[in-house]
Amino acid sequence: MTVPRATDRILFIHVSRIGDTLFATPAMRAVAAALPEAHLTVLGHPGRVAVLHHLPFIQRCGAMTRRRAPWLGRLSGPVHDWALVYGFDGPLVDYALRVAHRVVAFRQREEALNRRLFRVVDVPPFQGEHAVLQMLRLPAALAIAPSGLRLAMALTGAEVAAARLRLALQATATPLVGLQVASFPTKAYRDWPVEHFLQLCQGMISLWPAVHFVILGGGAEQARTQWLQQQLGSRATSHAGRLTLRETAALMSQLDLYVGVDTGPTHMMSTFDIPMVALYHCLSSSALTGPIDHPCCYSIDHPRTGQGCTAGASMAEITVDRVLATAIQALETRGRVR
Repeated sequence: MTVPRATDRILFIHVSRIGDTLFATPAMRAVAAALPEAHLTVLGHPGRVAVLHHLPFIQRCGAMTRRRAPWLGRLSGPVHDWALVYGFDGPLVDYALRVAHRVVAFRQREEALNRRLFRVVDVPPFQGEHAVLQMLRLPAALAIAPSGLRLAMALTGAEVAAARLRLALQATATPLVGLQVASFPTKAYRDWPVEHFLQLCQGMISLWPAVHFVILGGGAEQARTQWLQQQLGSRATSHAGRLTLRETAALMSQLDLYVGVDTGPTHMMSTFDIPMVALYHCLSSSALTGPIDHPCCYSIDHPRTGQGCTAGASMAEITVDRVLATAIQALETRGRVR
């Protein structure tokens, strides 16, 4: 069996959302651990590849899009020994075939494309295994074993210092609680009602009078985040839609507790050893996308998980009392109330 050599140049192509990008970091780490002298390049979505910057096992990160791919790599010839391509975009696989001597990818829709691949990897059945394990199938096709299942993200000292400066006014808050109140618009069924978040915050205030809430998120959910901030007044600071992905991650690294729905920032949060409570819809349970090997993640699955769930199953079925009790457990067992 032909396998990569210790000094090979290896390309990962993974043009996807935040969470899926992070789900591939254990696969990248596995290759780097097996081939410590290899040079790893990762091409990702222009708006999301930044989550991979500064990881010690990646030598170069760059941006790639499906539209740009057909125009690239036509003059240089192969510059990588191997390429591992995630997803099912033909133009990205075609690009990999131009710039790498051998390409490994999941089975594509076009059989003609599959015949050109060095290894074709079958996709597991829908919801058949955790997303991290699915990503590890590509290195496994090259006889490369996992080197841990934890998602990875690395911050710089300057990024952490800037986050502390942003939070300077909340330095005496105890605990400092981050809130991610919404997923992205196409997965709105994952959203816990914002009114439930307010009731959760009110319950925390009754327990911890010095608590302060840091509201996170992007621009798409501003109606929800603004409403929550207005209801909480001076007890909350909203950074929703104001920070880059890396600035958001740095802010998360300073929290005492995080409560959020299943979405990209929650996956970023899972790279830090900080108590977190994550809420999962029954169409995408914690067994499929939740943190693995996290020391203090408390996942709450929808009560209909495994019971013929549909997108119509409301996240409101997860009660405020349950989330509050889990948040108390997360904070107290980890000693994060200052």
